[in-house]
Amino acid sequence: MTFALTYLLVLVAVAAVLFVLGSILFGRGEELPALPKGTTATVLPADDVAGADIDAVKFSLVFRGYKASEVDWVLDRLARQIDELRAELDEVQGARAGIEANAE
Repeated sequence: MTFALTYLLVLVAVAAVLFVLGSILFGRGEELPALPKGTTATVLPADDVAGADIDAVKFSLVFRGYKASEVDWVLDRLARQIDELRAELDEVQGARAGIEANAE
């Protein structure tokens, strides 16, 4: 009987030590507070989005995948920047064609 009691006390002591060590190593298990409504952790630079910026984009996960509003926002920003770059490219190519026409 004393053997079983000693075994039980040692088992409880080992479990307590493991619990304390786990609590110290991994923290108290607190969750971060939710972001306020209308805000997001998804970040892109204000101007000149680069490939590395797109690679670094992270979306919040919701029950059925990524948060659609964040994905839509990123795609809208990228579409706008692509349209601006294409317009700028057309302008430069038009100016170059005009210069070449005047040179002839």
